[in-house]
Amino acid sequence: MDTRTIDGRYSLDPASRRGGGMGEVWFGWDTRLDRPIAIKFIRLDRLPDGKPDKELNERFVRESRITARLEHPGVPTVYDCGTHGESLYLVMQLIDGCPVNSLVDETEIPVAWAAAIAAQVCSVLMVAHAKSLVHRDLKPGNLMLCPDGTVKVLDFGIAAATSSAATRLTRTGVVVGTPEYMAPEQAMSGSTGPQSDLYSLGVILDEMLAGENQFCGPTPLATMHNHIGREPKPLRQRRREVPEGLERLVLWLLAKTPDKRPPAAEIVYARLLDFCRELPPFTGYVDTNAPHPVRMYARVVGRIGATPQPVVEPALAVRPAPASVPDTFRPSDMALARKDADALKAESRFAQAADVLAEVVEPAARKLGPGDPNVISLRIELADALFLGGDYRRAAAEFAALVADLAERDGPDNDLVLRFRLMEANSNAAAGETTLALTQLSRLLEDEQSFGVDDDRTLELRRQIGLLKLGAGDRAGARKTLAVLLPDLKTRYGQAHPNVTKVQEILDQLNSNG
Repeated sequence: MDTRTIDGRYSLDPASRRGGGMGEVWFGWDTRLDRPIAIKFIRLDRLPDGKPDKELNERFVRESRITARLEHPGVPTVYDCGTHGESLYLVMQLIDGCPVNSLVDETEIPVAWAAAIAAQVCSVLMVAHAKSLVHRDLKPGNLMLCPDGTVKVLDFGIAAATSSAATRLTRTGVVVGTPEYMAPEQAMSGSTGPQSDLYSLGVILDEMLAGENQFCGPTPLATMHNHIGREPKPLRQRRREVPEGLERLVLWLLAKTPDKRPPAAEIVYARLLDFCRELPPFTGYVDTNAPHPVRMYARVVGRIGATPQPVVEPALAVRPAPASVPDTFRPSDMALARKDADALKAESRFAQAADVLAEVVEPAARKLGPGDPNVISLRIELADALFLGGDYRRAAAEFAALVADLAERDGPDNDLVLRFRLMEANSNAAAGETTLALTQLSRLLEDEQSFGVDDDRTLELRRQIGLLKLGAGDRAGARKTLAVLLPDLKTRYGQAHPNVTKVQEILDQLNSNG
């Protein structure tokens, strides 16, 4: 960076510049609020015509806002985001600590501390996955052990914010994520979900205990092939004092297919607690002598729920009567809500826009009927805002309700009905409901083919189904779907089309790994 001040506010320390996989990090000072900060810069690639990628910029802002709503003591606070020159930037809380990759390089990590670090990461993933947020790039360099013993998970949302350009990045040989910690489904198709984060955590935990990453190869491609095809080595063959139960947990995390891994981060968290009930001194990394406010706070909070609470007999429990809410809806409220929501969406404030729309949708539907054209239009805007704001479960429910009402009114072959069926499936897939999403996409494909929908749409739907099967660990199903799809893609678009190239690459990988 040529300048030392960003946006007239953030003063950067020129000696603090550190490179990274997707950009670089600087330390500095927020001169307006007088506090230390860290700024992560993300390189912006240009499109083939030389213009900046506007879509990537908009997605970066959107994902930054979704990530900023992730409230957890193990996630650094996001203060601001913006653009500077040809880079995007995130302004974050400055964390004092030691990255886990440095721990691995400098010392043998005690077994209990390795489990404690992983358990804290699980507590972050529990909250993130419940909000349909997937990290996508968990690695030791993104985990910081602080002097008070707490762990911070860095770069949440960075991979998500740049993944809109996944097809173009793949064509140029750039991988979104870090090959050494990448789940097999991410390496093969770019698809990610909660179980992908758990796989990456398994690789990290294995490395913390064994002192090396067993999947590393001479090149990124070789490393990814190792994740896809190499069976993990049991930990106790490399470090004898690792408990047998912890070895089994790591192997469970490192299962090649998502459905064979633990179903949720909270299950992994509960298992890890058994191995970190007593933490030994970790001199040089964790300060156990000085009183730390976070530990003092946690010691009290940890007692909540530890003592049985008195049970209130059902007969004595009295529910207050619901307050009467007057019906003050006016049709003009819809136009006002839409205007306010449009202004919020223009600033990528989709969650707030969804809240504005939701306040009007229910009374409007009650007054005018859910099938009223103006109400339908408002409901569509609400569903889209929920999806763009990352609230995928609510979005899926809204799209499903739209499908039911529009199919009854306009017929099952209506274009909007088909579009919202696709969006419902996409919402479920983004929320980690892969099996449900696959069922919905398969039924949609059958119906679109029977309705005579154009080839471009059905070909793309078939490609999505194949990639989702691969992401779910169904390699045989993915191979069958994509093998049948490939000649149809070639006929429609020609040999050099990006989708043809990508499907061919995936099939080659599937065939080479059996």
